[in-house]
Amino acid sequence: MRMAVLGIDIGGTKLAVGAVNADGEILGMAETPTRAAEGPERVLDRVVGIAKDVLAMPGVSRRVIERIGIACSGPMDREAGLVFKAPNMPGWIRVPVVKHIEDALALPAILENDANAAALGEFRYGVGKGVDSLVYLTVSTGIGGGIILGGKIWHGVRCSAGEVGHITLVPDGPSCGCGSRGCLEALSSGTAIARSARELLAAGGTSELRDIPNFDASDVARLAQEGDALADRVWQAAVKHLSLGIVAIITILGPELIVIGGGVSRAGDFLFEPLRQEVRRHVKVVPEESLRILPAALGRNVGILGAAAVAFSS
Repeated sequence: MRMAVLGIDIGGTKLAVGAVNADGEILGMAETPTRAAEGPERVLDRVVGIAKDVLAMPGVSRRVIERIGIACSGPMDREAGLVFKAPNMPGWIRVPVVKHIEDALALPAILENDANAAALGEFRYGVGKGVDSLVYLTVSTGIGGGIILGGKIWHGVRCSAGEVGHITLVPDGPSCGCGSRGCLEALSSGTAIARSARELLAAGGTSELRDIPNFDASDVARLAQEGDALADRVWQAAVKHLSLGIVAIITILGPELIVIGGGVSRAGDFLFEPLRQEVRRHVKVVPEESLRILPAALGRNVGILGAAAVAFSS
């Protein structure tokens, strides 16, 4: 009987559970809204509920499920299985995630930061197959990252490695949620792109964005492609700062591959082509042919597959 694992993705918007085999095939999966405002215990009970649904699926019940991988955001103690504080999850203070799930499902579980899990998922099943090292960036509401060196997640001291969104690029720049100023996240995240456009509009700038209620980074990207001058100015600045963050990563780590996922990456070539050009222009210590920057391949299932990769690697 072939083995499989459960991958659990705990996000601020949705919860997802999938049974995954060693080849990265999802044998069965289920999703449900997080409803984070109800608190951690209710959220974890919903995780357990859909996990039991997945375990009962015909394509899964005939397998031997060895263990569980759990991907969740926020500072955590991986060894103790605790999430210290999950962003956008009220009441998630020192939550014993692993104990709750192990007690309910009677399977060993391992906890991992969601960006690290996504990096390992892309390394094992996605665009990073065949390389030895990569850095994964998710560019969305914020900017997170995961580092794979020698085929393993590099956690750093107290699991602090990979916080690429908090590289300081402009010391007197916009405030960041981490408490610093001018971080990559405050300059190039989806939130930052929309904020910058709103600031220019408030200063009297003209743009079709003014006619879009609650516009976001995808609207900025679309209008920039259509020739809207204000949107293009915002987009180019975000791409430039993202390129400088990537230049710093490449210069320090020299990974074989940079992988970019998250909502902003859906702009496709409109993001990746100028980004690659900027990185090539600034990196002087790595041969140009080694500068590989690719879009993530796992899409909306990256959480499940990343968590599964963590389980298989434990």
